[in-house]
Amino acid sequence: MTAKRIAVVLLDEFADWELGVFAAAARAWLGARIDHYTPGGRVVRSMGGLTVTPEAALERLAPADFDALVVIGSSGWEASDAPDIGPILRAALSAGCPVGAICGGTLAAARAGVLRQRRHTSNAADYLLDHAPGYDGALYVESPRAVVDDGLVTAPGSAPASFATGLLGLIWPDHPLVGQLAAMISAEHRAA
Repeated sequence: MTAKRIAVVLLDEFADWELGVFAAAARAWLGARIDHYTPGGRVVRSMGGLTVTPEAALERLAPADFDALVVIGSSGWEASDAPDIGPILRAALSAGCPVGAICGGTLAAARAGVLRQRRHTSNAADYLLDHAPGYDGALYVESPRAVVDDGLVTAPGSAPASFATGLLGLIWPDHPLVGQLAAMISAEHRAA
């Protein structure tokens, strides 16, 4: 079985916690190859100070490079000069590749128009309406957990665990580890 290739899009000041559970489980437990892509191929630093040297420039990312695409949140997605990754998001979803967008990363998905035909969530409906011109919010779901619809996983920044398990479930739909991981993560929220 060939290892899955997962492309992770990071901007400077990305949210460490939104990537951690997903990437660790995908790489260490499921044998995926995780490649990071940043604007210009520049080194980026997380909100927590973690430095990431990317494998390649975001501008060179092509659908042939990955089996799944992940867009991690950063306040950089709120900026007027945020990278336009619409073409790669639309191409991935059209090709049947799982895509995940969390927190600020959902702004890239809204700008790309891929939320128009899929149920989705984010930090708040107004967050998308305020930062993504043309976004109408018709299929927005108010949810504290990730929402999965037609190959796309979206989540608020406060839901990295359900984001991770939702996306892992799309990439490895029949793998028992996905259910085990979901049970392990949810155990924290059970009554003592």
